[in-house]
Amino acid sequence: MHKESHFFAHLARMKLIQRWPLMRSVSKENISEHSLQVAFVAHALAIIKNKKFGGNVNPEHIAVLGMYHDSSEVLTGDLPTPVKYYNPYIAKEYKKIEAAAEEKLLSMVPEELVDDFKPFLISGEATDEEHSLVKQADCICAYLKCLEELSAGNHEFAAAKRRLEQTLQERDSPEMCYFLKTFSASFELTLDEIS
Repeated sequence: MHKESHFFAHLARMKLIQRWPLMRSVSKENISEHSLQVAFVAHALAIIKNKKFGGNVNPEHIAVLGMYHDSSEVLTGDLPTPVKYYNPYIAKEYKKIEAAAEEKLLSMVPEELVDDFKPFLISGEATDEEHSLVKQADCICAYLKCLEELSAGNHEFAAAKRRLEQTLQERDSPEMCYFLKTFSASFELTLDEIS
């Protein structure tokens, strides 16, 4: 007997979960949109690392890691970063909640496909290097969102931009610096200016 799976029905709900829930945004962003952008940026970081800085990573694998990096939020929702990292106890407990949600999501995958999805759904499965590239991409995408909001006159994102600049400095890598120097300034321009 063939067992039905609710896995993709849950993933389809990524579009219902709004990011930046404590912030007034000019343009709303959901985790589905964010995950695609993270996949794009993580893919680019991997290519840049390989082509310019002697890396040997699989850009396509890293792109898929980026696609799924927030998928457990279909079960947990998006907890804002200032809340998630308010103190070490909350951060530690939230990691447990995320891990349980990842396992729950994986349990929805048909048994014969579990081994194929596990590397993307369970955060501890990626190598440190792969995890680092996806985290860099995640941070870059949040930073780019701040640039977009600020360029639209929304000063609500000024403090978030400063916080993310600090995080980017902490995650510093040659591929990230290359990406930011090459691509980030465009996010502060109008459509006419980038056309």
